[in-house]
Amino acid sequence: MKYIFTLGIALFCSVGFLSAQRYAVIDSKFILEKLPDYKEAQARLDQFSVLWQQEIDQKQTAVDKMVKDFEAEQVMLTEALRKKREDEIYNKEKELRDLQRKRFGFEGDLFRKRMELIKPVQDRVYNAIQKLAVEKQYDFILDKSEGITVIFADPKLDKSEDVLRSLGVK
Repeated sequence: MKYIFTLGIALFCSVGFLSAQRYAVIDSKFILEKLPDYKEAQARLDQFSVLWQQEIDQKQTAVDKMVKDFEAEQVMLTEALRKKREDEIYNKEKELRDLQRKRFGFEGDLFRKRMELIKPVQDRVYNAIQKLAVEKQYDFILDKSEGITVIFADPKLDKSEDVLRSLGVK
């Protein structure tokens, strides 16, 4: 009985605490997609990505041709020549894997370009959100974009338009 009474008091206090909190919901993806700076940065990032992928595709085509040629000529090659060609193919495949890792791997060229081009825009949005939170005295601002745990958000709580106005975008 004492346990149920303590649990009831704890539940009542936590409900009272939660109802006193001020919060808002924003959609950072929606905000970013409305910003011309973000669209421009994303387009530039996509251009780099396409160029780098073309470079990798060209090298992959060259490696594939080497493998195909080797398979066709393999029976006519001496053991020493066959070993030499296998080593050349192995080295080219390794170069290709290294290039893929350099361009698209963790903290590769694409990651660095994203930090260079998109992070400043994201920082501006974060600062605008932080300013809104301070001005409106929100205790929490939840982001409902891309898999965040907000299951339901009342549309009147969405302050994305306020953040856009703060950034000077309509």
